[in-house]
Amino acid sequence: MENTTSGNEQPTGQVEAGAGTERENPLRAEKRRKLQELRKAGLDPFPHNFERNALAANLVREFDSALGAGEARENSRYRIAGRLMTKRPMGKAAFFNIQDGSGTIQCYVRKEELSPEDNTAFELLDIGDIVGIEGFVFKTKKGELSLHCQEFKMLCKTLEPLPEKYHGLSDVEIKYRHRHLDLITDPESREVFRKRSKIIAEIRNWLNARGFLEVETPTLQPIYGGAAAYPFSTHHRALDMKLYMKISPELYLKRLIVGGFEKVYEIGKNFRNEGIDRTHNPEFTMLEWYEAYTDYKYQMKQFEELVSHLAVAVTGSMKIVYDGREIDFSPPWRRLTVHDGIKEYGGFEVDGMTEEMLFKKCRELGSDMEKPGSKGEMIMELFELVAEPHLWQPTFVMDHPVEISPLTKRHRENPDLVERFEPFAAFMEIGNSYSELNDPEEQYERLKEQEAKRVVDEEAQPMDEDFLHAIDTGMPPTGGVGLGVDRIVTILTDRQSIRDIILFPTMKFK
Repeated sequence: MENTTSGNEQPTGQVEAGAGTERENPLRAEKRRKLQELRKAGLDPFPHNFERNALAANLVREFDSALGAGEARENSRYRIAGRLMTKRPMGKAAFFNIQDGSGTIQCYVRKEELSPEDNTAFELLDIGDIVGIEGFVFKTKKGELSLHCQEFKMLCKTLEPLPEKYHGLSDVEIKYRHRHLDLITDPESREVFRKRSKIIAEIRNWLNARGFLEVETPTLQPIYGGAAAYPFSTHHRALDMKLYMKISPELYLKRLIVGGFEKVYEIGKNFRNEGIDRTHNPEFTMLEWYEAYTDYKYQMKQFEELVSHLAVAVTGSMKIVYDGREIDFSPPWRRLTVHDGIKEYGGFEVDGMTEEMLFKKCRELGSDMEKPGSKGEMIMELFELVAEPHLWQPTFVMDHPVEISPLTKRHRENPDLVERFEPFAAFMEIGNSYSELNDPEEQYERLKEQEAKRVVDEEAQPMDEDFLHAIDTGMPPTGGVGLGVDRIVTILTDRQSIRDIILFPTMKFK
């Protein structure tokens, strides 16, 4: 019996187009031959079920310290099932490792102890096949906990060989395109996605405990809004109308605040028809919450409390290591205004600078802006150039120019600014928050300005009459927050690309 592996990370594919099985990859062809042998022997290679009474990790946890080297519990029978990851033949016996959803356990079999049917199934076994085992636990003379196999069942005879390097894929194209191979071969990757699930569960628990109501807003919307982004669009045949995939749930969640739900949140997918890089994916997960009778200052405290709570829940500490450097999420986080950030890190002040001066400064500092934008847009461009590369530790960047925030209340002390913050960590923006604009006349004028900009800027927000109707009806003072779930997960799991924490990232179709 051979330790069968593919000898290659590249998935072998089934058969060349238009070719017969005679041109199939030799490793697949051999596995297909064994499949036919099983059928000829009257064995079902794909039975309907297998009743388990144990998991690999639970057996290891229960017996690893309870048994000494050479000891066994022959009076207890355990049934486990999983994927064969290694096989080491030793004449009339063999050791092999089975991996289930909990972990891996070593198994041992002596051929003469198996029935003829079980022996046949074992002889036709390959790495990657899914099997069921019944036996008793024991420890080898070297002290390794194992399951002594007394019954052996083939549960799924596989055709595709596993990658040879079963400790993880090095080819990221295969890793992302064939996530099933990544999860089979890399326990660290599986752990990342368990942590992702835990993070989302902790977010829900945290908000629910504070009286928030989880809701769902439409994915298909007749008018997109809530962010400056280019949308995906589609056509609804029955209604003969154009629809857009959600770029943000903001305008719908605010309508719920108007309707009397004073604390609402949504964890869901947003879709933006934009580029792909290590921090961006066209389909991504966002948390947004809105809370009546609060403002952005109150929400700063909530945001830092939530993220520090997540850090402890996932890593056990508010101080975590990301990309080899420490990040301390302990509250309170630093507060930094946009203007102060430019002054501190750029060495100049933007107060009093004309649009011509701002554009000239942007170009001097390496901006790729081809023509002047609004004053607010150029001020934020300068902040991005000179300050953002220094924001490693958690920082609330606050008090943005009014021109770039059409849904935000003007600052109570400076009408040229708005009450907004963007939290940063590890040089990344990880969220956004406003004291929400609830003046219906000003909201109309701001959206009217955005509508006018759409002639030259397709990302500007369109006029939404239904949203304005809600604001006219009356929205209480409200603080709103968005948190980029994917980016928080990358930081708390120490992954440098968003693709490592999205199970199926967007990729070019082959």
